Amino acid sequence: MKSAIILGATGLTGSYILNKLLKRNDYSKIIVFSRRELDIVDQKLEVIICDLLNLEEQKEKFKADEVYVCVGTTNNKTPNKKLYRAIDFGIPVTAAQLCRENGIEKIAVISSLGANHKSTTFYIKTKGEMESSVLDMNISNTFLLRPSLILGRRKESRMGESLGKILFLLVNPFLFGPLKKYKSIRSETLADAMINLCNHKFNDQGIIESDRIQEVGKTLNE
Repeated sequence: MKSAIILGATGLTGSYILNKLLKRNDYSKIIVFSRRELDIVDQKLEVIICDLLNLEEQKEKFKADEVYVCVGTTNNKTPNKKLYRAIDFGIPVTAAQLCRENGIEKIAVISSLGANHKSTTFYIKTKGEMESSVLDMNISNTFLLRPSLILGRRKESRMGESLGKILFLLVNPFLFGPLKKYKSIRSETLADAMINLCNHKFNDQGIIESDRIQEVGKTLNE
């Protein structure tokens, strides 16, 4: 029986991962580190209320077979660049550091399409620097997923994103070959891909682009 840690379990993709793992018979314990209590009650679920920006304080409780990092914010939601970096860079890197210190050999992290540590765009650069720092931890099974626009019903309304989703749905049929990775992706497919990567032997390690995420998310679930 396995155990898993989820960061960002109340978000779009993290909530799918949580519900899917709770239903699986091969998991005995799901640990969620969260700022607040969850609406779900399950005998396999343990919720640890804490400040994710100080995740290093939870080292003694940060123990499982695999870790799913689904945290992230937006420029509109977090205009303060220092706080933005603390969330999108600090939390995943600290999680990876705790994995290394506690001997956890599997970590799956949601990054972003186009992440590049050399970029002049703050968002893209931050994601790229996060990827580099996580990879530097040398965890034996590290999966950095770069999804395109993620489709799903969010709790909060994002007008610009909603318009973007409509546009992506219209152009999706025309994105193939080298452009395939730009197709929008469903949050449930992303969740399935992360779970599949941690539970089955794929040749994927390190950075995984959105078109490959689509394939891995469908594999073993069809």
